[in-house]
Amino acid sequence: MSSDKIRYEDVVQSVVDLLVQAETRLPDDVVAALEGAYQRETNPTAKAQIKTILENIQLASERSVPICQDTGILIFFVEIGRECMIDFDIRDAINDSVEKATEIIPLRPNAVHPITREPSGNVGAGLPDIILDLTEGDRIKITVLPKGAGSENVSRLAMLNPSQVSDIRRFILETVVDAGGKPCPPVIVGVGVGGSFDKAARLAKRAILRDVLDMDDFERDILADINSLGIGTMGLGGDITALAVHVEYAHCHTASLPVAVNIQCWAGRQASVELRSGG
Repeated sequence: MSSDKIRYEDVVQSVVDLLVQAETRLPDDVVAALEGAYQRETNPTAKAQIKTILENIQLASERSVPICQDTGILIFFVEIGRECMIDFDIRDAINDSVEKATEIIPLRPNAVHPITREPSGNVGAGLPDIILDLTEGDRIKITVLPKGAGSENVSRLAMLNPSQVSDIRRFILETVVDAGGKPCPPVIVGVGVGGSFDKAARLAKRAILRDVLDMDDFERDILADINSLGIGTMGLGGDITALAVHVEYAHCHTASLPVAVNIQCWAGRQASVELRSGG
């Protein structure tokens, strides 16, 4: 049966390759959304900025270099099938991958102790952030979300009262207004509604992983509100402040209404890989 197991070294190499992809090439849906924003933008300054963004994306892909100098902290969403066979700690393999990728790509060493600011490369206590889920099947699916500080620092969470459902939209808009140009718009806005204090934040982070163009009517209405603010690309004014709004929900306590807003910059970096038992 040992031949059916997913090997440690295969995970390490796959995640290194995954990180190269995530850091140097944007997903097609994000590129398409930026191209659409370029076509719709009427502000000359904003249009020029989006053109530069698109040129940056192309050059990064052609030269296999990071899209942004802030290569982010690394957040991994890992789904492990119940029938999957491994005899090692998947977290150890991911940590080894990050250390290798830091040298190969290279990645900026972003991890520091929160108090002493002592640097630890990109692996430290609690980093990379690895979220494990048990699923059906015989596969491991690993998704990486590099998250830069500019967008992360303007994200917000509120514990609203249950009577404040109508204030959810207001809280989202106020978060975007307060962020202004800091998160390098046009942004992707992930929203988590419900759950607990920390569950809402996880929902908002997961929302960023959705296809940029996949929005329901409520999400499109909020997107229209955000784009009416006039913040524009890089905060310099214009028609397009956000590319998408994605809202995820969870049931919550009868006395609670947690709402989290996690903002992602225009560089909506992510990539996924699947490994199966038996090859």
